[in-house]
Amino acid sequence: MNESVITAGLAGAAGAAAAVAAGVVVIRRQRPYQPAAHAIAAGDDTNPLREVLRRGLGGLTVPVIPGPHGELFLGDGGPQPGRTLRRLILSPLLARARAGGGRLARDQRVPFRLVVEFAGPNRDAEILLRAYRMLDQQLRDHGPLLSRCDDGRLQPGAVTVSVAGIVDVRELLSTQTLRYAFADGTFDDVGSRSAPPALVPMISEQWSRRFGWDGRDEIPAEERHLLHALVRSAHEDGRTVRISGLTSGSRKERRAVWAELGAAGVDVIADQDHRALAKHLRRHPVSKWVPREPLPTRAVRRGSPRPTAPRPDRRHEPV
Repeated sequence: MNESVITAGLAGAAGAAAAVAAGVVVIRRQRPYQPAAHAIAAGDDTNPLREVLRRGLGGLTVPVIPGPHGELFLGDGGPQPGRTLRRLILSPLLARARAGGGRLARDQRVPFRLVVEFAGPNRDAEILLRAYRMLDQQLRDHGPLLSRCDDGRLQPGAVTVSVAGIVDVRELLSTQTLRYAFADGTFDDVGSRSAPPALVPMISEQWSRRFGWDGRDEIPAEERHLLHALVRSAHEDGRTVRISGLTSGSRKERRAVWAELGAAGVDVIADQDHRALAKHLRRHPVSKWVPREPLPTRAVRRGSPRPTAPRPDRRHEPV
């Protein structure tokens, strides 16, 4: 799905939100929206969303743990009163979208990506799934502003919610005809029939899972080739790519890694150095993905496209 379709989807959300938020003051002037800049909230951050919105970052990953009454609490320690996902993240985020007529920023063209990452020691499947059901109900209360999957069709909104971490909600999500959350994926999901883009629209991996370069010297040619190949394969499969778990070295080393990710077309770069990342991406935007024509092959008799026909653009990029 191209940017015009995404914009149309956001415009639809804007119309629904405007009807709800008539008379609300227009959002204040802010820095340009950075869809590729993604923040990672620290477990002890008291208000992780404030800086993200102020700097115009296009996404946020928050660690959560299930607590009393099915609520999700921020952080990976014990539940702390008042520090719920609903109170500190969902409510203010979606109130901002309503106040902006369905957008978090005037120049927003792609959804804000909120990754809810289940953390902590509790691995009881029933408790975790019960917590997801509570999250699902909270999301449905704000349905017009959220990206959703309706009978297999992706429809973008102001905010896209993905579920990651120790709970695997894929089976549960796949049974929902209408849902407002998606599963986080890995490069192993590319080409998988059991994890289609409508269920797993975003590939999210830790940098260290496949790469050893830490920003010092030049990136090895083999790693650069692997990075570009993985990103291209995900894009051609209709998915976006988020890379996190980057080097904790000097800012110079982090900038070097950011530059390589941007050159490879990584859609979402996640880091805890929010200010420097946003500044870097303003100066060095992520390279846009361009579909590549397949190499010529031998003609076959069955009814397939001509060998030199360009491959259709399967990238959906709605969420």
